Amino acid sequence: MLKRDNYSLAQNIRSLGILDYSILDGMVDWVRVVDKENNIIYANKPMRKVLGNDIVGKKCYEMLDNEEKCEFCICNRTLLSGEIIQKEQTINGRYYSVKSSPLVNSEDEIIASVEVFRDVTRERRLELELIDKNKKMIDDLEFAKRIQERILPRKGFVQNIKIDYIYKASGLLSGDMFDIFYIDDENIGIYISDVAGHGVAASMMTMFIRQTMRSIKDDILSPSVVLTELHRRFSVLGLEPDKYFTIFYGVYNKNNHTFKFANAGHNCIPIKYNDNRLELLEIKGHPITLLFDEIQYEERYVKLNKHDRILLYTDGITEAKDSKGNEFGVEGVIDIIKEDPMDLLAEIDNRIIQHNWGDQKDDFALVLMEVLK
Repeated sequence: MLKRDNYSLAQNIRSLGILDYSILDGMVDWVRVVDKENNIIYANKPMRKVLGNDIVGKKCYEMLDNEEKCEFCICNRTLLSGEIIQKEQTINGRYYSVKSSPLVNSEDEIIASVEVFRDVTRERRLELELIDKNKKMIDDLEFAKRIQERILPRKGFVQNIKIDYIYKASGLLSGDMFDIFYIDDENIGIYISDVAGHGVAASMMTMFIRQTMRSIKDDILSPSVVLTELHRRFSVLGLEPDKYFTIFYGVYNKNNHTFKFANAGHNCIPIKYNDNRLELLEIKGHPITLLFDEIQYEERYVKLNKHDRILLYTDGITEAKDSKGNEFGVEGVIDIIKEDPMDLLAEIDNRIIQHNWGDQKDDFALVLMEVLK
């Protein structure tokens, strides 16, 4: 029951034209007026229809089945400071955005607080559903990241070859991939590839490359023929023309110490070096793309002697840019090789971190193979 003083205040608000109750009754949102003693002196028709006519005269917090004032009472803050304050409130399992505004008389005195309750349940539930789906997606991406990292070859020794590498994705997943594998008792295959783009689509392509290369290697020894077959199998997928990748593939024969190689558009030319000499393993070749129906690749070979090394890398290294837009370039890599640091890969990684302007923009991979005997 509304007390006489409160009833008078409610009537004065109506009579003075401070609020038009008929307009408020026609609103979809709930509206209530609360006096300085936290009494509800008015509730519009939509609010009364759901919560009952008896809410008028109750304390504002009693409407929420609370025996004491809310811990964060926007009504009191509005009455004291005149601020317009907003918070979110749950009522009967639904979410409401509540905005409290001061109501002033002709002397500019705050006499009450007007609170508007907007039902945002649909939006909030969609938001919570989106958060849940995003969490699941992130969990899935984290799992895919672990898989992608764990299928990389082990660091260490493959026959008389020592392998070391650094592998960094610009996001959770990478479009760079490399692998080293036994072909037979004499031959070891090694490749590095770079898929156009980043993220899930690029990482899925790396899985195709890895699986296909490991299935081809047992039947074909020639690197150039392997890349032609890889292009053929990629074409069968029928993907969009903007999907493509580059790959450099070599085969090392431990008996005659030759390293045969072919290149499908990988513009980060591997670097062969030792204490006395440095050589870029240059050879032409188109990327693996649907723009060409059939591609034949060139093939070269070099001799690899004891302690010869080959550095393979992706364009996340050479295209790293500083604050002025200058790329690190292959020259930056060669300069570090000539310095002969104790740990070449770690030194390149550190220089790239120093050179980069802002966060890492692209995936990158560094792979170092060394002939031990």
